[in-house]
Amino acid sequence: MRSYQWCDFTWDPRTFPDPAGMLSRLKARGLRICVWINPYIAQRSHLFDEGAAAGYLLRTASGDVWQTDQWQAGMGLVDFTNPEAVTWYQSKLTMLLDQGVDAFKTDFGERIPSEGVSWFDGSDPERMHNYYTHLYNKAVHDLLVTEKGEGEAVLFARSATAGGQQYPVHWGGDCDSTFASMAESLRGGLSLAMSGFGYWSHDIGGFEGTPDPGVFKRWLPFGLLSSHSRLHGSASYRVPWAFDEEAVDITRRFTRLKLSLMPYIGRLAEEAVSDGVPLMRPMVLEFPEDRGAQHVDTQFMLGDALCVSPVFRADGVADTYLPTAGWRHLLGGEVAGPGWTSRTYGFDSLGLYVRPGTVLPVGAVEDTPEYAWAEGVTLRAFDIPDGFDATLRVPGGTGAGATFRVRRDGAVVVASTADAPGAWTLDIVGGPTGGGVGAGEVLLVVGEG
Repeated sequence: MRSYQWCDFTWDPRTFPDPAGMLSRLKARGLRICVWINPYIAQRSHLFDEGAAAGYLLRTASGDVWQTDQWQAGMGLVDFTNPEAVTWYQSKLTMLLDQGVDAFKTDFGERIPSEGVSWFDGSDPERMHNYYTHLYNKAVHDLLVTEKGEGEAVLFARSATAGGQQYPVHWGGDCDSTFASMAESLRGGLSLAMSGFGYWSHDIGGFEGTPDPGVFKRWLPFGLLSSHSRLHGSASYRVPWAFDEEAVDITRRFTRLKLSLMPYIGRLAEEAVSDGVPLMRPMVLEFPEDRGAQHVDTQFMLGDALCVSPVFRADGVADTYLPTAGWRHLLGGEVAGPGWTSRTYGFDSLGLYVRPGTVLPVGAVEDTPEYAWAEGVTLRAFDIPDGFDATLRVPGGTGAGATFRVRRDGAVVVASTADAPGAWTLDIVGGPTGGGVGAGEVLLVVGEG
């Protein structure tokens, strides 16, 4: 937007001379577009006079428009307790959606005056300090539901209060570009997860300052194994090629890994909606009876099967707590647990352990999250014991979903399905592999156990 005029939702023509054409070209490449907004209206913007005249901006107790110079001169604040102000604000966003925008980054919303103001609906100013962001994100999310549909409405929000998980996604805000801030970001995310938020993200590499290549490359696997991932910073670009070629390789490696895990992540996302269980889980949430897991805040469970232990040190060492025996490293195959294990990792790895007795669905596509997840899926069975019998649902993504049953009786492992939409594979990690097409079963013989 133009200087001293945000948010007026008007593209700066010096930088974006043809926004509609640009958006069209990006969408032709299969990209979705999210743009940055906030709930403030600068005095220089034409929307300030429009909103003030209609009573859409927050008023002081004496009846004047409340203003601040925090980020732009004389900014007013949209009063979302006024239904007409909500409609007015949404109408400005609708114009951007019509141009081709898909989602909004709802920044700010937390520096709200707690005294000396008068809200349209008479709300207590002190209580509105925390609740304002809920109304702000709700207004934007409701519009996206109306325009895009329930399954396509997504925000990238900074602030929230109780209940804000209804309007995902939230990220951790403006952290420093250091190892310490990387660890602090995870602790904040785990706290948010325990507060009922199903999805969480953070700025890979940190926001303030510029990370050294080591910090950036350690943050990449952590960020790409979070529920949502983004490269973002303040003083410098966070594109991997701005650091070194190894950073590019690491970005590629973990992007491909994450996209191949969409059959698993998609199921976790469904559970976040149906059961309220977050994708990124503190160890104590997944293992509530394990006293050793209660205070572990340097790792997390990505769902019920993957333990992610990022590297927060320049020497590459990560200490990982594993509640039981038999956890297998997803990338290297090493087995560890129970208790603490300490390892030194190269930049292209981190602590990433698969829970024993897991059947992990791995997709056949690594270059987009939007594909038919059950078509060509590989069911990777990790150390399933004799007597194992579990049902696994693979969501459809852009195609049909499928349900598989995997069971073991002695040396025989059988996977069966009545509704697989195409080819699929059963892979016994460290053992044989077999495939099927459509409904049917695959039988494999493994070592006696």
